[in-house]
Amino acid sequence: MGMSVSDGIENREEGDYRPISEINITPMVDVMLVLLIIFMITAPLLVAGVPVELPNTSAARISQPQKPIIVSLAADGSLFIREEQVNREGLIQKLQALRATEGDTVVYVRADKKSAYGEVMDILGRVGESGYARVSLLSQPKSNGGAPAPSQ
Repeated sequence: MGMSVSDGIENREEGDYRPISEINITPMVDVMLVLLIIFMITAPLLVAGVPVELPNTSAARISQPQKPIIVSLAADGSLFIREEQVNREGLIQKLQALRATEGDTVVYVRADKKSAYGEVMDILGRVGESGYARVSLLSQPKSNGGAPAPSQ
């Protein structure tokens, strides 16, 4: 099926049909403008919320979240709670003291990849003995290429 191109001067017969070769984008532009107007009107309403007058209270403010408790096991076997070095025997007492002052939070455990599995499990056991029920292990995500990401 071919398409003929003419200058529009010649006479056409009544049954002659030619497809329109131009794309009419006017309806699409109209719809897009209507959608734009709808979003411009509804976006501020979604952000503002419902105006509510809150009552006054004498309750204490909720304290700001504490610095996370991170137990680190270095490659040489030394232990750290946050940036403070502790020995294995004092780990439980130090964690219990932190739990008494800061409450029951999540303890994050980091270990060097060269550390033995048994050493990491020993640290996890000591964290559990100190009374913390929520323990999380930290790791370094791989880069997009599949190779390990550089350490920080």
